[in-house]
Formats: sequence, structure tokens, C-alpha cells
Amino acid sequence: MVTSVSLVEDTVAIKPVSVTDVFSIGIGPSSSHTVGPMRAAQQFAADIASEGFTPTSVLVELFGSLALTGQGHRTDAGILLGLAGWRPDQIDPDAIDGLLQQIRTSHQLLLAGSIAIPFQESEHLIFHRSAFLPRHPNGMRFTAYHCMHPLVTRQYYSVGGGAILQDDEPPATSSAQPRLRYPFFSAESLLSIGQRYGLTIADIMLANDSAWRPAEETLAFLDEVRIRMFACIDRGCQQSGILPGGLLVRRRAKSLRQSLLEDTSGGDESRVLDWLSLYALAVNEENAAGGRVVTAPTNGAAGVIPAVLRYYETFCPEARIEGSRIFLLTAAAIGALYKMRASISAAEMGCQGEVGVACSMAAAGLAAALGGTNQQIENAAEIGMEHNLGLTCDPIKGLVQVPCIERNTMGAVKAVNAARLALRGDGRHVVSLDAVIETMRQTGNDMRSKYKETSLGGLAVNFVEC
Repeated sequence: MVTSVSLVEDTVAIKPVSVTDVFSIGIGPSSSHTVGPMRAAQQFAADIASEGFTPTSVLVELFGSLALTGQGHRTDAGILLGLAGWRPDQIDPDAIDGLLQQIRTSHQLLLAGSIAIPFQESEHLIFHRSAFLPRHPNGMRFTAYHCMHPLVTRQYYSVGGGAILQDDEPPATSSAQPRLRYPFFSAESLLSIGQRYGLTIADIMLANDSAWRPAEETLAFLDEVRIRMFACIDRGCQQSGILPGGLLVRRRAKSLRQSLLEDTSGGDESRVLDWLSLYALAVNEENAAGGRVVTAPTNGAAGVIPAVLRYYETFCPEARIEGSRIFLLTAAAIGALYKMRASISAAEMGCQGEVGVACSMAAAGLAAALGGTNQQIENAAEIGMEHNLGLTCDPIKGLVQVPCIERNTMGAVKAVNAARLALRGDGRHVVSLDAVIETMRQTGNDMRSKYKETSLGGLAVNFVEC
């Protein structure tokens, strides 16, 4: 018998989540610290230009986790590019260094691509490492000035997965929300809807996303996500050298792939795990290098879902393109539950909110693609998170490299194991997914801030450089 946590379905306070909120195409190394600030800066600059302001300078202030690990996560780069009008889904990653060099050598940027202003990082980009804004650990304040007089000030929060909130943004209301065909705000309600209407979790997610766009567009988006995920794996397998940031972390995916291809000993079934680890490694090395990745549901955890999806298509005889769509739709539904009921921000939850959530999503997606029942899928998602509870986020030097890259390989392996365990059962289990999500939320709230993407504890302070 599944035990469940008591849940109140507050449809006014909880904003529905689309597949495009769970998956997005951007750049590395961090969704919350690079992509989110870049989007906030771009939105601020666009608003300034559209509202007719003519600033002579802009001051950007970063708070909390953004300030503490921002330079390692390239928050400074994201801010500069966003102010210049670039969006993370449009910019060419290979052009970024040149654009940044131009701004930094000229000490000037074109705000929103049109308004020339001076920009000296030491004066106009301030890291408040001991201060936090009240709403979220990832806070930003932008102020536009005209001849030293403030014109407008706006605060934003990067809340995970590249999503941003403006400080004065009102809470979601039922009248402002799209009308979903099968609204769900818990795993319990998701299973109930499936049982009542004879639908799979993927069916429910696809039907609900029709509130935003036609089903054909959603499927086309998922196909593009799949293509970009696999392109990231392939590119990561072709690159070598040292990752940026000063830790001197060597890229291993290329040499690992070559050794697997050259190994003719036959090996055993565990060889599959080597390939699975390779896929995750390749993605997160690309992310650490600032390359093009799919946020799934974050950049720090971007390797788990692509690795498990490539595992499905490569090593599962029953794999088909429809199965990959089912995988991604199901994973998105599970990711939506975490976004609605807890958080996917490591600054709030630790790494359990990133790699843990990605593991849970991937496990559910694989179980669904392999024909699992809704109950087995929920079980797989629960297993995936249950064994990541308490996972801290303590990146060395604030870089998304150690332990982040290898942690994605562990998340992928756990996801496959969780799906296989669930598919061997009948869906009945002791702890419900809702209970695990609530436990993750409580654990994240209880976790000391030094273990939540601040680089003030854990490996970040116990690493000794030679």
C-alpha cells in the first residue's frame, strides 16, 4: 500500500508548468547563475529601451549565492551579454569570448544592442557576498542612471532552471493561469487522473500543454530537445583539453569513448554502464566549458536525462522515436511536480534539487518509455529521489566541475537502476512520490546555507590545491 503525504491542492498559489518550463536550450555552465542572470539582464535592458529611458550608466548588484559563486559560474559573463541584448537560446557559444573581450577592453557596451553606455566591471557590477535579498538566495538588482540620478531600479530572482521572477511580480491567480485539460498539482492527483480517464502520464502532460500550443508544436519542441541533447553528447565526445576556471580539470569524454571503441575483449553487461557514464560526462564537460546544453531541469544536472535517453535508444531493443517522446513528456510531468511543490534550485535545495530531481525525472521517463504503468513510473521517480535526499551542492571554486560532472554520471546510473527496479514490481511501494518531494523540500529548508551553492562548505573548503 502506498503511503501519501497530506496535500492541499492550492490551484491559486501554484502556477502550472509546461514542458518548455522544464526543458530549455541555453548555454553553460549554470542555469541559475548564468542563464537566469542573462535573461534578467536582457529583460531589464529591453524594458529600459522600450520604455523610452536614456540612461548614461547601469549598476548591477548581485546577492547571496549569485555573489558567492557567481564568478566561477560565469554570472558576470551572463550579465554583460544580457545587458548587450543577447539571449541564452540565441547566442553562439563560440562567439561569447569575443563579445566579452570587446566589452571589457572598450569598457563600453550597447545596452539592449542600441544605447551606448560605459561599463567598468569593478564599478558597475558589484558582488555583495555577505548580503541576501529576502525572496530567494539568487537575487539581482539593476539600476539605470542618467547623469548620476537613478531612473529606475528593478530586482530579479533566478529561481532555478534559468527561470526568473521580478520582485514586484504578483502571485499566480486562477484567472491568469491557462485552463489545463487535466490539471494536477501532486503525484496523487496525477495517478488519479490517469486511472479515471485511462491515460498515461505522457498523455496527460501532452494534453495539458495544448493550453499553450498545439500538440504538434509540443512534439516538435520535444524532438528539437532530443536533437540538441544528443548533439551535446556528440560534441562533448569530440573535445579534449583542460576546462576553464583554474581547477585544471581534464576533459575525459573523448578518451573514454575511444577506449570503449577499442576494447574488443567483449566484456560483460556492465560495459553498458560505461557508455551511460560517458554520455553524462560528455554533456557536463560541455556545460562546464560554456557550450550549448539543454537545461534539464538545470544546467548543473544537464547530463542525466540525455544520458538515460541515449541509453534507451542505444541499448533497449524496443526503442522508438515515440518512446523518446513519451520519455521526455513523462520526465517533464515529474519535473513539474518538483517545480510546483518544492524547488529545483540548488541555492534553495542543495544538489538534491538538481541531480536528484534529474535522476527522478529520468527514472520515470525510462520506465514510461519501456512500457511501465503509471504506478510503476511513479515508483521509479520516487526511488530516484529517495536515494539522493540530502545531497549537498558544494562546488569547488564555484565551478560546475567538481563534483558536478561526475555526479551526473552517478545520477544517470541511479536513474536506470531505479527504473529497472520499479519495472520488476507491480507499482505498489511504501513511500509515495509526494512524500519524497515533501521530504526533499523540508531537507532543503533545514540544510545549512553553506551546503547550498555558496562554496562555503563541504568539498569546496576541504579541497587543498597542490
